[in-house]
Amino acid sequence: MAEGERQPPPDSSEPSPAATQNFVIPKKEIHTVPDMGKWKRSQAYADYIGFILTLNEGVKGKKLTFEYKVSEAIEKLVALLNTLDRWIDETPPVDQPSRFGNKAYRTWYAKLDQIPPWREEPWPFSAAAWLPVWHPIAQPAHSLLPMDVAVEGCSHIWAEAENLVATVVPAHLAAAVPEVAVYLKESVGNSTRIDYGTGHEAAFAAFLCCLCKIGVLRVDDQIAIVFRVFNRYLEVMRKLQKTYRMEPAGSQGVWGLDDFQFLPFIWGSSQLIDHPYLEPRHFVDEKAVSENHKDYMFLECILFITEMKTGPFAEHSNQLWNISAVPSWSKVNQGLIRMYKAECLEKFPVIQHFKFGSLLPIHPVTSC
Repeated sequence: MAEGERQPPPDSSEPSPAATQNFVIPKKEIHTVPDMGKWKRSQAYADYIGFILTLNEGVKGKKLTFEYKVSEAIEKLVALLNTLDRWIDETPPVDQPSRFGNKAYRTWYAKLDQIPPWREEPWPFSAAAWLPVWHPIAQPAHSLLPMDVAVEGCSHIWAEAENLVATVVPAHLAAAVPEVAVYLKESVGNSTRIDYGTGHEAAFAAFLCCLCKIGVLRVDDQIAIVFRVFNRYLEVMRKLQKTYRMEPAGSQGVWGLDDFQFLPFIWGSSQLIDHPYLEPRHFVDEKAVSENHKDYMFLECILFITEMKTGPFAEHSNQLWNISAVPSWSKVNQGLIRMYKAECLEKFPVIQHFKFGSLLPIHPVTSC
């Protein structure tokens, strides 16, 4: 299959997993460089790259202002991200000697791990048991809510991260929440190092992929996943990066594409394929970026870089400067997909942190 060719999307008529499916808490499986072979042969890799390429094809030639369907699940995901944004406003940076890595970020991140005070003890809750209709915000605090579920045979107390995911996942799939929530937590940076990079970005894509696999997001949500949800995620991550002066995780400096992101360059270049007048050479033109950044993710990324870095663009973003010489957006898109595989998905320092569960499993691709 050619680079960037669309992967067949899942059949929207397929039933979503039953509440009795054996969901697990995802864990790391790539511990040494030789383990990378397991990753590249895994079902998780096939599903992840297929998801990325399907969305890449879905947004091809479309502006951010393109009219598209916005489902209830998409709106709930945006509300989840709005909550993370509000937490930043509620957690201002602290005064400290170090310029980078503001420790207030750890306070912000800790909110994801907070246990509601009224949930002090685990309540054994079988995933196969009856699940009442509920909403964690609308219901009284002591209602019979499925706030704890049995995962791998153990009761699991839901923290705030799970509560956020539970606002998106319907009640009959509540057993999937602890598994899916791990990817959300992994997607917002590292609280020890106070850094953020493409591995965290990949965790958010994995989070969205999992929601597709359990049927929360559907085939006709493809455009909204990128334009509404992922774009909002980028806004929140940029706010985190600026507010807490987060370090870039695993940055290659001027030799890397970007300090923090990669996927918006792929999907953003797909948006610009066959554009009537904007060519790759234009993204280094300040006027062209200023006039079009609200329509294209790629140009929004360029604008953010120029706001955060000083000096000639060719010096602080050499890879992007070289890409501006590519003759067409189609070639840019294909090249970025190859680069993403080589520089992110096939790099041990990135993939060693990726976690595998029942939805994105480490086992080899099952042949048909």
